[in-house]
Amino acid sequence: MKYVDNKAEDIKIAYIGGGSRGWAWGFMSDLASVDDMCGTVYLYDIDMEAAKKNEVIGNSIKNADGCKSIWQYKAADNIADALTKADFVVISILPGTFDEMESDVHLPEKYGIYQSVGDTSGAGGIVRALRTIPMFEEIAENIKKYCPQAWVINYTNPMTMCVRTLYKVFPEIKAFGCCHEVFGTQKLLVTALDEICGIKNVKREEIKVNVVGVNHFTWMTKAQYRDIDLFPVYRKFAEKYKDTGYIREVDENWMNRFFKGSEKVKIDLFLRYGVIAAAGDRHLAEFCTGDWYLKDKDTVEDWGFALTPVSWRKEDLQRRLERSERLYTGEEKFELKETGEEGVQQIRALLGFSELVTNVNIPNQGQIPNLPIGAVVETNACFRADSLNPVFAGNIPKSIYSLVSHVCGVQERVVEAAIKRDMESVFNAFVSDLNVNIPLSKARELFDSMIAKTKSYLSMYF
Repeated sequence: MKYVDNKAEDIKIAYIGGGSRGWAWGFMSDLASVDDMCGTVYLYDIDMEAAKKNEVIGNSIKNADGCKSIWQYKAADNIADALTKADFVVISILPGTFDEMESDVHLPEKYGIYQSVGDTSGAGGIVRALRTIPMFEEIAENIKKYCPQAWVINYTNPMTMCVRTLYKVFPEIKAFGCCHEVFGTQKLLVTALDEICGIKNVKREEIKVNVVGVNHFTWMTKAQYRDIDLFPVYRKFAEKYKDTGYIREVDENWMNRFFKGSEKVKIDLFLRYGVIAAAGDRHLAEFCTGDWYLKDKDTVEDWGFALTPVSWRKEDLQRRLERSERLYTGEEKFELKETGEEGVQQIRALLGFSELVTNVNIPNQGQIPNLPIGAVVETNACFRADSLNPVFAGNIPKSIYSLVSHVCGVQERVVEAAIKRDMESVFNAFVSDLNVNIPLSKARELFDSMIAKTKSYLSMYF
């Protein structure tokens, strides 16, 4: 990498999961939308054919309207070629297939356990973690070997446990996890400002917040727009919509009835605990006792959100595969569209082109004093030239401490047990999850059944 005329050139980015038919395209679009850096993106994927198709798609972007920078895309035959001397590493993988995720999400329903997402917490999130953690151990070892100074951006779920594994294996790694859930709550606060105060045309980034918690169970202890404390504003908004929920306009090309959310869970949690829950309802519900929001399908409907079936994900994958073929053959032209994700802006800040404060998932260095040091937490952090420093967020408020600390403890135990290949300790973490609210004997049946369904990915444990 070098700097020429205030531009960073010859940057090397390794994209692990480079055959992605979604996240990778968004990342490509965001890269092409900035004009102060360029380089090469190496696409590594266990599906080499998918990576090669993305190589062709990526290299076609230079002809897209609005392209501001030229990036070369190369499919890497092996992870060593992708990582060697990389400046940045992006990790976006699917641990297993949607067949395994189908078991994660739907097998627990036979025991009365419903999951709206199933990739972060609960029965599904824990079993998914068992597949994911060994993969991240290998990735961490390879980063240590081939590019120990690279900055590592993770998008894979379960986010907290993925990032924790990277640091467990390679403590000196410079890794962080990115999630856009907080952005949605900032947008909701923009709406509250408009409806309650009549203040219009506020941008999400103008809502300044203090973030505490763990990924997908994130909270705001402060929210400010200029000199306006947004907590009283949001309370009025919450009281207004606590019974009906608030349905914002959504992009029908992305959202549908399986991703809907009325913000009723978020509002309920705020009115009960006095802290702004800062993730989508589908995620928030999974961290709470199952009887609250996920007791059964009728309860979910009453709370105005949705259970996302894995059948929908399979159908969506087929649609994306078809689009991949059109982009690959040139039948469809790649259109640049900024995603709203901040990965590329974080890279720019780390290169010294800006200073950025935003929420990320990194080990606790004391930014949340009443959670364990080393546990991966979500708070704001400041990105500057080749540095990432957490912003002191303060204690988890007492009103939600038992909820958040419990989740943190379960996640810490799962990572520790998985790295030790101790399945009995994993089971003990499994049954302590708040959504696995069934008798111990039934929990053992469920756990064993779920493990059997995904055992082909778990040979290292047996």
